[in-house]
Amino acid sequence: MAQPTEEAQNFGGWPVNGGAPPADGVAWVVGVGAKQGTGAAVARRFAAGGLHVVVTGRTKEKIAEVVEDIRSRGGRATAVVGDAGTEAGLQESLATVDELGPLVVATYNAGGSQWRSSMLDMDAEFFESVWRTNCFGAFLTGRESARRMVGRGGGAILFTGSVSGVIARPKLAAYASAKFGQRAVAQALAREFGPRNIHVANIIVHGPIDGDRLNSAFPQAKDRRPKDGMLDIEQIAETFWQVLVQPRTAWTQEMDIRPYCEEF
Repeated sequence: MAQPTEEAQNFGGWPVNGGAPPADGVAWVVGVGAKQGTGAAVARRFAAGGLHVVVTGRTKEKIAEVVEDIRSRGGRATAVVGDAGTEAGLQESLATVDELGPLVVATYNAGGSQWRSSMLDMDAEFFESVWRTNCFGAFLTGRESARRMVGRGGGAILFTGSVSGVIARPKLAAYASAKFGQRAVAQALAREFGPRNIHVANIIVHGPIDGDRLNSAFPQAKDRRPKDGMLDIEQIAETFWQVLVQPRTAWTQEMDIRPYCEEF
């Protein structure tokens, strides 16, 4: 493992020595949807850990609800509307991050569930839109986060992955290939910026999560998966936090927390 630079070693002990990130830092949580989603749960957990969370999502009402929830619990949060799949869509979020900074943690959570289509029926526009959200957005978030962390002593970038980034299933060619691509982006970032003390490429490859979105997208899952064989959003969020506070010697590059249960 490459040794951190002298500059990185002077970053107040974190993330080299593990523990909670500095309380004056900002956590940028990109791709937040409904309050019941993974991104929202991660934002709540980071706020509970003392970070000021900048929440970015496409829908003003949804991210405002997430921020209100965090503030009601005593946390600090700011909502910024933005499309993670375009450079222009992230500019306001980046300006807010820079104003509140320093940026110490970033997570990319954008995804979706309504992207099932036969290869025979799939058009190029559909394929590109899925890639823009799931892979290009991850690249933009990783690049902009690394730019801000280099020279500040380090930081952490975490990606929310998917079981589809490990196993490609029928009718999910666009989504699965994008999630495989996201893994490659993260791995490349890790190898380039790890020596600069940026803990990156920590993809949390989760399985199906119990909730309304899974049941609406895959109604058969409700009958085929036992309750104890499914994850919930709070478990995902806690995993993010536990990875975040690991010392450098134990830092996990990729964690697979899929439950062992029947395929659907």
